[in-house]
Amino acid sequence: MREKLEDILNRFNGIEEDYNNPAVVTNPKELQRLGKLRAELEPIVLVIRDYKKAIQSLSEAEELLNDPEMRELAQAELDPLKAKIAGYEEQLKMMLVPKDPNDEKSVIVEIRPAAGGDEAALFAAELFRMYLRYCERRRWKTEIVEHEELGIGGLARAVFSVNAVGAFSQFKHESGVHRVQRVPATESGGRIHTSTVTVAVLPEAEEVELHIDPKELEITTFCSSSAGGQHMQKNETAIRIIHKPTGLVSTCQDERSQAQNKIKAMTVLRAKLLQMEQEKAQAERAGLRKGQIGSGDRSEKIRTYNFPQGRITDHRIGKDSFNMIAFMDGDIQDMIDALVQDEQARRLSEVDAA
Repeated sequence: MREKLEDILNRFNGIEEDYNNPAVVTNPKELQRLGKLRAELEPIVLVIRDYKKAIQSLSEAEELLNDPEMRELAQAELDPLKAKIAGYEEQLKMMLVPKDPNDEKSVIVEIRPAAGGDEAALFAAELFRMYLRYCERRRWKTEIVEHEELGIGGLARAVFSVNAVGAFSQFKHESGVHRVQRVPATESGGRIHTSTVTVAVLPEAEEVELHIDPKELEITTFCSSSAGGQHMQKNETAIRIIHKPTGLVSTCQDERSQAQNKIKAMTVLRAKLLQMEQEKAQAERAGLRKGQIGSGDRSEKIRTYNFPQGRITDHRIGKDSFNMIAFMDGDIQDMIDALVQDEQARRLSEVDAA
């Protein structure tokens, strides 16, 4: 661990030296980059410095044990110093846990019904409401990018953004297949049906992170429809953007203004492209949504909502919750906290193994 700590100190000192470089001072982008790096490193650097001071004090106290006149005073300092050093080491170990670089970003969430027909569409609408209520509880700003309803009150597709620092760190564990087990309102025989909904979560990309050549975009307009598709607006305000090199498509028809719809559609497209680039770099998954949600098959579930038993089970961590009504009303923080803790524990084990 000490080699890692020295490396962090050297990097921090290098940044401090760069601030005295005229070529850096006159480059706003480089200054911004250095400022971000400095802000990330400074908290751990302060602890490292205190840790090294405590080690130095312990060494000096141990030397004083050889002095008969100072031995009693030095002995009294040893245990508190050792306890302080142990505390710093535990704190540093936690601070060295690798962080997801996207954790502090805003987020884009996409919800689609998968297996189960009308019942899946109805549950997709309920999940959409659940996430909006969760954001209300956190006082996070949300914007609906796309919202396609079905005549039965279900949801064909919904895309919304959450503009809040740290939103991705909370939402990322929601990616995957959500399975619901219950008796549909249309079921006269009282049989329990099983349906699934897929949720994809993307970190919102900033323009500086990703350059998109306008020549690679095919932008078309069309008339947006109202809920259920029964009515078409006369003006072509809806936007469809196709990124020709990748084939990715982003649409938005939620706003009345064509310009506003274009901004939202570009935000979603940028997030999808950034996610695709990150997946390629990490060589973890082959596609954007496929890597997060699979095929939507029931066997790929991450969470089950069993309404007859009033139980929600997250299969990744084996956690059960029995507050179905509150959970579906957005009271999901306890489950998210458990998933975050599990992630931190796994990352900490990687640090210990290294």
